[in-house]
Amino acid sequence: MTDAGVVGSSAAEPTGASPASSVPLPLDADFFQDPEAVYSVLREEGPVRKVVFPLGWGEAWIVTRYEEARAALADPRLLKNDRVAVAQYLDPEQIGEFRLGEDEGLLVHMLSSDPPDHTRLRNLVNKAFTSRRVEALRPRIEAITEQLLDDMAARGANGEPVDLIDVFAGPLPMTVICELLGVPPNDRDDFRSWCTVVVADDLTEDEERTASAAIAGYLRQLVAAKRAQPGEDLLTALVQARDDGDRLDETELIAMAFLLLLAGHETTVSLIGNGVLALLRNPDQLHRLRAEPSLIGGAVEEFLRYDGPLNLATTRFTSEPVRLGGVEIPRGQIVMVSLASANHDQRRFPDAGRLDVTRRSSGHLGFGHGIHYCVGAPLARLEGEIAFRRILDRFPELALAVDPSEVRWRQSFVFHALEHLPVRLS
Repeated sequence: MTDAGVVGSSAAEPTGASPASSVPLPLDADFFQDPEAVYSVLREEGPVRKVVFPLGWGEAWIVTRYEEARAALADPRLLKNDRVAVAQYLDPEQIGEFRLGEDEGLLVHMLSSDPPDHTRLRNLVNKAFTSRRVEALRPRIEAITEQLLDDMAARGANGEPVDLIDVFAGPLPMTVICELLGVPPNDRDDFRSWCTVVVADDLTEDEERTASAAIAGYLRQLVAAKRAQPGEDLLTALVQARDDGDRLDETELIAMAFLLLLAGHETTVSLIGNGVLALLRNPDQLHRLRAEPSLIGGAVEEFLRYDGPLNLATTRFTSEPVRLGGVEIPRGQIVMVSLASANHDQRRFPDAGRLDVTRRSSGHLGFGHGIHYCVGAPLARLEGEIAFRRILDRFPELALAVDPSEVRWRQSFVFHALEHLPVRLS
């Protein structure tokens, strides 16, 4: 899902911005391990700040407060199509700093488009990806969950630590989204390895090119197979989806399948992993949830707010000057909206740094906001609710197998994701 690996820089300074906000703040690699330490300072300073990201990403404006983040996510002046932005709005000197993706066909999806293209694509996908289709998956998700937890129990039967990400949080959503799309079982390990490469932020050009080409080539074959032999799966429904005679063309089908595959996998992995870690670090909340399983639905919303799967929303570009919270961002600038920071804004969520499974977390930005709100949110919520309910029931003595300080986060700007989560089951 990540079109966010495209941050550049510009020498233009904002009109009307404070001196502090216009001087880029360098971020180092520690940002990945504790982004809230940075965000808490930025929120106090103001709602918007120019920063220099690590790993050679360059400069961008970052929005950290809730009110301004919500406004930015719905602002039509902030574009998502990076090629249009490069061609029409950005300084030509920035073009070389953009990583636009090796296989352009994978990027022609909703997340990297603007109206009217986005409206057309979303309408077609909504016709295929319905709430009824998602809810119909409940029995199958429950069965997959039990199978994976059985395997997890066998691996940890003698008190040996198991990696919850590797044996459960990763395989569950990958299996579900592959079954939903109609990907044959023998191909799913390849899909998982390709996805792992594509979402990494430290790719070499060869690694990105190889993974992108592999995914695009496979999806072309899969789309052709669904045309020849339609099935009862989402990809077939996308092939057949029509809206007043309109339909997805071949490139759009491949890009949409790629988006759903990646988004449907990565966000749920982190929802489960981050949520389990949050509970293990807050035993009072773990005890409360075990005592009152009826709270699990609301707790999933709190996990999305407290330590959600997304750090920064994917890249936006100003098509004209945009004022947010008294700071004017000039035309032709890159803007990153921090969903994680907005969800910890005390102005919207009092005592935001505390996990509270009884909190009314409605309005959180864990799945974004506006026209790009995550189309797969109902599926992620369903998987999360089933996963947490069964984990808590199956493993009453679940505990971290390492000191909390040893838990590490992936070096990703978009995803807030654990590298591993070693746990003991008893």
